Amino acid sequence: MNIFVGSLPFSIEEADLRESFEAYGEVDSVKIITDKFTGRSKGFGFVEMPNDAEAQKAIDELNGAVVSGRTIVVNKSEPKPEGERRSFNNNRGGNSRGGYGNNRGGNDRGGNRGGY
Repeated sequence: MNIFVGSLPFSIEEADLRESFEAYGEVDSVKIITDKFTGRSKGFGFVEMPNDAEAQKAIDELNGAVVSGRTIVVNKSEPKPEGERRSFNNNRGGNSRGGYGNNRGGNDRGGNRGGY
């Protein structure tokens, strides 16, 4: 099972996180997500455990635990559906041109009122 771990202290190391989860069973992998420019932790990560029962016990017992003064969030990681992946082309969506265009739902501020 892939497990999401959030609200992590920025100082925690992958070895420390692994140790916390190994108390509940075998851990395949641990990955704390870091900023690609600064290398600093983003405060969340993922833990993979092969045994679902052990993983669920770890989730139940560690969710809400306090680690270095922070209450962590632990739950089953669900993959994002393909259609919801984030786009990095700076197109923020929507038609936000601003100003007074003719695309304002009948509020035409222009002088042309259809033959008046």
